[in-house]
Amino acid sequence: MKTIAEKAKENIIVVAHRGACGGNIPCNTLASYEIALKQGADMIEADVSVSGDGKLYLFHPLKELAHFGKPFYFGALPLSVIKKQHYVNYDRTKTQFTVADFDEFLDTFKDRCYINIDKFWSAPEKIYKAIKAHGMTEQCLVKSKPSKKVFDLLENLAPDLPFIPIVEENHTCHEELMKRKINYIGAEVIFKEDTSYLASEQFVNKMHSDGKLLWVNAIIYDYRKQLAGGHSDDSALTVSEEYGWGWLADKDFDFIQTDWTGMLIEYLKKTGRYFREGEVK
Repeated sequence: MKTIAEKAKENIIVVAHRGACGGNIPCNTLASYEIALKQGADMIEADVSVSGDGKLYLFHPLKELAHFGKPFYFGALPLSVIKKQHYVNYDRTKTQFTVADFDEFLDTFKDRCYINIDKFWSAPEKIYKAIKAHGMTEQCLVKSKPSKKVFDLLENLAPDLPFIPIVEENHTCHEELMKRKINYIGAEVIFKEDTSYLASEQFVNKMHSDGKLLWVNAIIYDYRKQLAGGHSDDSALTVSEEYGWGWLADKDFDFIQTDWTGMLIEYLKKTGRYFREGEVK
């Protein structure tokens, strides 16, 4: 596979947040990721958790009641018990879908797409070892809020693993990261207002001139906390696609994370925004 940076030269990298879910298909399941790829996702975002017996599996921590309808805590249970539980759908009716373990997930999507490993910091050594064992280092990406602890860990444990810091309103660690022995490929930007420096032409050009990519979120997990100045999946679908997704694409961000993969890609292609200038359509 091409590196993530090489792929970003071809087209905007559309990231499917927890896969493509809805109806009877729960998020963070192998089915949701397969559907995301059918819809054209370039990258899938996966939440990785650790069971009570130290094994890795796909699930967003502390969402057991929402996704399984039961008030238990997976972090205290062995994986064998966790895998016997069935997700519920949006009507809280039991589905046929169960939790996938991390190795199964990596086996399934090796060389098929790029992967954002969310919750990497819950067990960085275990997760990195699994990624390395599957030969998927260049295929995966991890993110974190910037800190010396995180930077030191990456240098010592996983200097080859693509990494982007999550920055809000400003990016003060850029120069430090440029000097670190870390595979620093870009930054995720979060801003409340669309007049933020992180959304400015000056900042975008600076990052691109330094060979770094920029990640922006169209997703909304809490409407009271805007991640991209109000330009989101919600505004794309309830106001206008131009205002929501078009604005993000026109800012020349390299990644857009979404909960509406198929519709976003269709829109970007229809308006000539998906492919980078000069690429074969």
